Amino acid sequence: MTKTVSAKAPTARERLLSAANELFYAEGVQTVGIDRIIEHAGVAKASLYNTFGGKEQLIRAYLDSRHARLTERLLRRVDAAGTPRERLLAVFDAQAELFTQQNYHGCAFVAASAEARPGSAVEEASDANRTWVRALLTDLAREAGARDPETLGRQLHLLYDGGGLSARMDRDPSAGAVARGAAGVLIDAALANGR
Repeated sequence: MTKTVSAKAPTARERLLSAANELFYAEGVQTVGIDRIIEHAGVAKASLYNTFGGKEQLIRAYLDSRHARLTERLLRRVDAAGTPRERLLAVFDAQAELFTQQNYHGCAFVAASAEARPGSAVEEASDANRTWVRALLTDLAREAGARDPETLGRQLHLLYDGGGLSARMDRDPSAGAVARGAAGVLIDAALANGR
């Protein structure tokens, strides 16, 4: 007799985060109300307040989960790359993959921060994400031997942001390839100057 192993049902927290991820990303963190999240998640209102405390904490948890997925995706691509130059370009390769997805709605952190109150948990989560991306690019520039890794990191971060904005606003998935090409030019110039 074969025993069937059933998948564990998602917890209320997992269902709330899944609903938040789907609705907040597609429609915006301020546009989507708590009642829609609760209905979409199929949980009681008390579950949201017992688990997260309120909407702002749910938004923060949503952004933290997106940050975790972003870091995992970027680091996986960076770690698979060979040379230091390829490791820098891998960040843009990982980003370009997102642009081809049918449900790409731009950067969740840019969208959420545009609606955030100064000093809020939402602004803090968005700032933490930007700081991490900039640090990754700067660290990779340093590993590649750039003479001024902070400047190269900042330049590459601007391209990263611009690629995401262009892909969303222009509905142009080729923005990833364009950003990658420009990044290659900047990297080559910074590495040539570092010698």
